[in-house]
Amino acid sequence: MGEWMAKRFPYKVQKLSVDAGFTCPNRDGRLSTGGCIFCDNRTFNPKYCHPGLTVTQQIAAGKSFYAGKYPHMKYLVYFQAFSNTYAPLHRLQELYEEALETEDVAGIVVGTRPDCINEDILDYLEMLNRHAFVMVEYGIESTLDQTLNAINRHHTFDCSRKAIEATHARHIATGGHLIIGLPGEDKQTILDQAHTVSQLPLDVLKLHQLQIIRGTELERRYHAEPFPLMTLDEYVAFIAEYIRRLRPSLAIDRFVSQSPRHLLVAPRWGIKSQDFAQLLTTYMLKRGYFQGQTARTADGQ
Repeated sequence: MGEWMAKRFPYKVQKLSVDAGFTCPNRDGRLSTGGCIFCDNRTFNPKYCHPGLTVTQQIAAGKSFYAGKYPHMKYLVYFQAFSNTYAPLHRLQELYEEALETEDVAGIVVGTRPDCINEDILDYLEMLNRHAFVMVEYGIESTLDQTLNAINRHHTFDCSRKAIEATHARHIATGGHLIIGLPGEDKQTILDQAHTVSQLPLDVLKLHQLQIIRGTELERRYHAEPFPLMTLDEYVAFIAEYIRRLRPSLAIDRFVSQSPRHLLVAPRWGIKSQDFAQLLTTYMLKRGYFQGQTARTADGQ
């Protein structure tokens, strides 16, 4: 991922998460009120994020948090919590432009659901992208409709595919997010998913292990009928095989996530992202593995 970013910026950039007070059609009653069975936004919002603060105030707090990390650093404002295109266009314009008008902000990253995008929003983002860096990250979560239904997602994989293709067609950087180990998906099913994902016009992919978060529907199901979770060693070996199946041009932004200890039920690996990356790199080098080694793309690109 660092190499992919370096091609786009002549300086270091740091993502600054903001919580702009969005909700989700899976929570506000349009589709459902329960949300996805695994979801609790407290697991990834930094402490400086708070919807009671303005975007500008949260950016200032984020800058203070990262002060001194790199000289001459600029920032990508990450609209992360919930579905960040799920609002009237005029409201999106206010929030995105407030972020882009802030000093040292080089662009925005917008996390959303594939069913919360439309032509008008994409047209607007395409216009913004002519003047600043814009990336849209879609929660795909799985390529199987039966899994998406089981996790209360309320959209299909075809919906994800169409949103990704429409975003890519406008030359907007496009990211996708997948959860590895969702209930009902065995290892071969997930490995086959890597080939499917490689066919999508994604620029960036985020992966992380399934995590059981306290207070979620997934926790209730896990305690009622426990299902297996990978150990750390199993996950390292599995992700190595997954990466071998991904096309080489797909930048991988993340392999794991570690939720706050007081919210995390399982698996409690206690490993930071950079430490996992080192474990994975060592494992793959020792075996001569590399990304794209067994990819099924037509041109290997």
